[in-house]
Amino acid sequence: MQLIILWDIDHTLIDNAGVSKEIYAAAFSALAGRPPAGPARTEGRTDRLIMREMFLREGLPEPDWAAVEAALALAGQERLEELRRRGTALPGVRDALKAVSVQDGWVSSILTGNIAANARVKLSAFDLDPLLDLSVGAYGADALQRPGLVAVARERARLLRGVRSDVPVVLVGDTPRDVESALTTGSGIVAVASGIHSAEELAAAGASVVLPDLSDTADLLRILESFAAH
Repeated sequence: MQLIILWDIDHTLIDNAGVSKEIYAAAFSALAGRPPAGPARTEGRTDRLIMREMFLREGLPEPDWAAVEAALALAGQERLEELRRRGTALPGVRDALKAVSVQDGWVSSILTGNIAANARVKLSAFDLDPLLDLSVGAYGADALQRPGLVAVARERARLLRGVRSDVPVVLVGDTPRDVESALTTGSGIVAVASGIHSAEELAAAGASVVLPDLSDTADLLRILESFAAH
């Protein structure tokens, strides 16, 4: 049974301890020449959308995306050690990723609003990157809205790993935007209440499977196997 599993990063796999907001603020400051008046609004948005909204809110023209992406990548790289010091991998994540990575026929990668460079920073800070097939992931530069990332990851899995177009996709994430991305693209969803959204909020958004976190590896594998069998 084949399956594509796409994990969110922030508050699903790791707690970034506020470093993400600092990355956005630093990138904005580098481009605008002054700090933003308030923090970035994240909650499952892509980096393209987060930065666009920051400039709009500040009444400034949005810079060229290449400049924005470069500023974000630099800010992220500069905060690797800070992330390692303050942040953490969430409960059960390492065991879950290991267990999924050895399943025959499964592709385990990332679907995140972070640009690829910062996704690697966040995963490598806690040595999670070797457990994921990052080349087939979808990242914050690949689409403006999160649901658009699903097709990107599916196409990369087809081109790079020969995965058929009818193989099921399951998203694992902690926000209503993760749930929406799954529902609007015909993907499965495993919602985890390890971020700011409660289990009730995630269920109300349409998630049929909601876990408190990823600490029960056996239960998670059983759930994923049920998606693969569909």
